[in-house]
Amino acid sequence: MIKKRRQFLIWSSILGLSPYIHAKSMRTYEKSFKQVEPTIAAVQEHMFPKESKLPSGKAMNVTQFLFETITHKSFDKDIRAFVLEGAEELVSREKGRFTSLTHGEKERALRAYEETNYGSSWLSRIMTLTMEGMFCDPIYGSNVDEAGWKSINAYGGFPRPKTRYIEL
Repeated sequence: MIKKRRQFLIWSSILGLSPYIHAKSMRTYEKSFKQVEPTIAAVQEHMFPKESKLPSGKAMNVTQFLFETITHKSFDKDIRAFVLEGAEELVSREKGRFTSLTHGEKERALRAYEETNYGSSWLSRIMTLTMEGMFCDPIYGSNVDEAGWKSINAYGGFPRPKTRYIEL
């Protein structure tokens, strides 16, 4: 009887604290994201440069879009961790210098990272999230002035969303 009561109290405490544990992990993740944000932004800008026929990653606010998307409560926590860890790996591989590399050096660094299974998967995920930002409805904070749609002469579906995210 005492053992069951003790287990009940332990599990009740854990469940009662779970919102705080989740909130702390999100704050920790946000702090970690801010540390690798320049690297992610540099990768996105390298993929979608200013000189391209498409709008640049920077002009389209795709880094902020990526951050808001992966920190949304409905986003898969494993993919969220993967995005962060992949960026940390790139920072480590390039000894913290990726953002200051020349265009050619960034290309070589990304091609070398792409040769690894992990790097290839990470770059694919970053490309997917970046393209979602480039071509999403502007209500989500990217595709500024519908520039992504205009660049490919295509427009979003109808009806268009009236709010940013569905509340779950």
